[in-house]
Amino acid sequence: MSTTGELPVGAEESPVGPGERAAGRRPAEEPAEKRVTWAELYFDLIFVFAITQVSGLLHHHHDWAGVVQALVVFVPVYWCWVGTTVQANIRDVDTARDRLGILAVGLTGLVMALAVPGAYGNRGVLLGAGYWAARVVLLLLLVRVPGVWRGPYGVGVLVSGPLLVVGGLLPEGTRVWLWALAALCDLSGPVVFRSKLAAVSYHPAHMPERFALFLLVALGESIVGIGASAAAVRLDAAELVAVTAAFTISAGLWWQYFVYAADAMRHAVVVADSRRDVVRRVFQYGHLALAAAVIAVAVGFGETVADPRAALGAGSVGLLYGGCGLYLLTFGYTRWMMFRSVATTRIVAAGVVLALVPVVVRWPALAALVALAVVLVALNVVEHLRVTRAAAPSSESAGEAVGDRVVGGPV
Repeated sequence: MSTTGELPVGAEESPVGPGERAAGRRPAEEPAEKRVTWAELYFDLIFVFAITQVSGLLHHHHDWAGVVQALVVFVPVYWCWVGTTVQANIRDVDTARDRLGILAVGLTGLVMALAVPGAYGNRGVLLGAGYWAARVVLLLLLVRVPGVWRGPYGVGVLVSGPLLVVGGLLPEGTRVWLWALAALCDLSGPVVFRSKLAAVSYHPAHMPERFALFLLVALGESIVGIGASAAAVRLDAAELVAVTAAFTISAGLWWQYFVYAADAMRHAVVVADSRRDVVRRVFQYGHLALAAAVIAVAVGFGETVADPRAALGAGSVGLLYGGCGLYLLTFGYTRWMMFRSVATTRIVAAGVVLALVPVVVRWPALAALVALAVVLVALNVVEHLRVTRAAAPSSESAGEAVGDRVVGGPV
């Protein structure tokens, strides 16, 4: 996904899709643009803390088992946020009742975040109870919607919530499997109830903005990973170079999404034949991978910036380079889901990043950071040049350029 998949020239002023313009048709009248409420923004602050807690859990366990444990805990945290965002998208939540509901879910999210460090110890039940309470609140907010029990919100109350509570009572090995089953039940809900969700009317502007804000929260954790590590050590020349390289990587990840992808995702929702499918595939699933990848990179920063002269272990390299590779590959997935076109440059860049993993394991942390920063800067430069060429066609070929930006593109 890249800028060539972002809004075509002039699309900021008009929601008409390129196919409709060619046929001289106008899309159905859209409702007035829905804005993110202050309650939703305050709600996001709880998840700043929650993501920090998940990062801390991953920081202490770098092996595959640790990655699985962190992911299994992250899914209910993320899905709690998704459930709140969806109900805020399809309803007017700027009322006293709904503000209180969002704040109540925020409290349960705070409880979940407090439970994360001991999720596989004596706080497992607390994590499960916090999640179950969040799903109950969300269901009560939508209780007037006919058949809401027979859908993803009902799954959270009747299936995944109880599984998380029961799992918290079991030994660690069994617990992770039961929690993984609960996560799978939640994630499969939108697919299982796909036909039922066909009647849901999603607002095309609000949903992309909310998920972009969540990713921004995750990217904020990468800044924390850099700053917290550097602030605790002596800031010599090597440390400052490491901080600069790590920040360049974080900024490069931000650039990939907010310069090249955010507008494309909004455009895809506006022109999609099935907004339900775009919301499910690109936002609910795609952003889970994007956020998880950024968290992995953030933890990798904590391991590299603190001691830039030391050689990295396989776990730290896996988090830093594996997280970056997953991030880039996810844009390949989202672009295909939206436009059925291949994100060539990002897939190639992801291949380069992942191919470097066995090499940089033996390198000092500083060299590993600089190498990854160079790859991301090079990728962004290449995409910028390709987008610039596509965005400045002659007047005779302007129509062809618009089509290229939407379908072809540099990535």
